[in-house]
Amino acid sequence: MERTWNGCGTDSLGSGLRARRALSTQGDSVLERAVVEPSEQQASERRITVVGAGVIGLTTAVVLQRDGHRVQVIAAKRGDRTTSAVAAALWFPFRADPPERVNAWARRSLDELTRIAREHPEAGVDLLTCREAADETQLPWWASSVPDLSLDPGPHPLGAPHSFRFTAPRIEPALHLPWLESQLEAPVRVERVQSLAAVEGDCVVNCTGLGARALTGDPELLALYGQVALTEPGEIHPDVALGDERDESALSYVIPRRHEIVIGGCAVPSPDDRSLTPDPELTDAMLQRVRAAGLRPGRLLAVRAGLRPYRTTVRLEREGRVIHNYGHGGAGYTLAWGCADEVRSMLRHVDAVDASARCRG
Repeated sequence: MERTWNGCGTDSLGSGLRARRALSTQGDSVLERAVVEPSEQQASERRITVVGAGVIGLTTAVVLQRDGHRVQVIAAKRGDRTTSAVAAALWFPFRADPPERVNAWARRSLDELTRIAREHPEAGVDLLTCREAADETQLPWWASSVPDLSLDPGPHPLGAPHSFRFTAPRIEPALHLPWLESQLEAPVRVERVQSLAAVEGDCVVNCTGLGARALTGDPELLALYGQVALTEPGEIHPDVALGDERDESALSYVIPRRHEIVIGGCAVPSPDDRSLTPDPELTDAMLQRVRAAGLRPGRLLAVRAGLRPYRTTVRLEREGRVIHNYGHGGAGYTLAWGCADEVRSMLRHVDAVDASARCRG
């Protein structure tokens, strides 16, 4: 049976699908059960295609599937070939705007990632103590999204006069991206999309990151080159992440993973076709900044690079049957669950408007 973008109401197929999911998720959290069990809050089932298989696309697909939709992800690349696979992936709202929406999205993601860390160790999410460098004691703009933020006494280990302390999730992309895919009923389909208008489905969600420029002609989208070094743990504390984003030309962060340390970084405006071959001089500079602070990471294991999809403001809006969800800069993992929830809300709003129009008719 065909579903259309303007349709409303739930048929027996949709109710049966949601009932099966409810029976199969008895071990899930209250939040998860609330979005799979039939209720008046449940969205009408639609055929939704999510374009893009980075953390934004996969998270959006998982949330929409939980809401009762039939979801298909299509992408030119998946898994370790995506930009998300290269990310340091610590919860932190870096290079993302506008502040008020970013704070709401970030807090929602913080809550969900914290739950995942506690209930799904296989998802690659762990909670770390984070210390962020600061020149002043004034609260940062993102303070409202962090419930346990506090000012640390004394200087920051990377050299700043002050530091803010908080608890945040750290995500391991090599575990988390496959875990997200495993939550989907339909496998990711690998193909390159040339036109959003040609993509099948009642709704198309555009989560293509930097690829959105070719699909939308968006002039505000900018590539920010990032590079990280992966080392053995050495003498780095395994439960404490350090960050210093005061000078974007000389970013410094040390993020422990389960079996390695991520050391970064940089944020260099670049053309979309910039080579992703790591720059040895940048690697040396990143490691030198950390060692100069008295930290002792272990042997260098690998160096990876990627292009962050930065935009002056995250684009999260509906345009006809397309919902755009891209431009998250260096905060894809930080914003993914919050932005996915807003996509879900947009679809539910369409249902409500359609139902109201039918009643008036």
